[in-house]
Amino acid sequence: MKFHPAALILTWCLLVANLQFLTPETLLIVAGIVLLFAVLVSARKLLQLLRRTRWIILSLLMIYAYTTPGQPLLDALGTFSPSREGVGDGVLQLLRLLTALAALAILLDRVHRQQFIAGLYTLLAPLQWIGVSRERIAVRLALTLHYAEDAMLRGTRTWQDNLRSLFEQRVESGKQLDLSLYRFGIGDGLLVGIALLMLFGTLR
Repeated sequence: MKFHPAALILTWCLLVANLQFLTPETLLIVAGIVLLFAVLVSARKLLQLLRRTRWIILSLLMIYAYTTPGQPLLDALGTFSPSREGVGDGVLQLLRLLTALAALAILLDRVHRQQFIAGLYTLLAPLQWIGVSRERIAVRLALTLHYAEDAMLRGTRTWQDNLRSLFEQRVESGKQLDLSLYRFGIGDGLLVGIALLMLFGTLR
């Protein structure tokens, strides 16, 4: 069954929100299921995301381990030891991040760039009520994703060159953005409904 790109993006957002309220035991189960599924169906995309976020992952764990007050994890290190409470909180946040990345890998592997932009274009429809052009946002997003992907594929360039290229003003004459808009189906409503019910159930 194929789902509307907007429904898939919204479901991912609801999943990420739901992860913040799960108990540690439930989070461990959900993380295991999502990570296993991502390894089975989107292993390559997952590895790409993990490679690009490896320093963020390491920094997240270190920040929690060394800034959260508590009992030293290694008594021999004294004040230089990370705290047990900090390591525990860091591992939980790490599980949330890994689960979100695994779900994102599945999403990006199943939804191509044009479909992704079309999904965001649909979700941005309420902005028209306050006079914001979602067409302009969609075009800017498409160009940003295009140049970001192009920069990532050029492995011989430094990260400074990649960052600088993203902020350069580039104009491609005659370039058009064609979006294929989709219709919502019963399956889309069920998918988003289940995600909402899971979130409301966790908040209760």
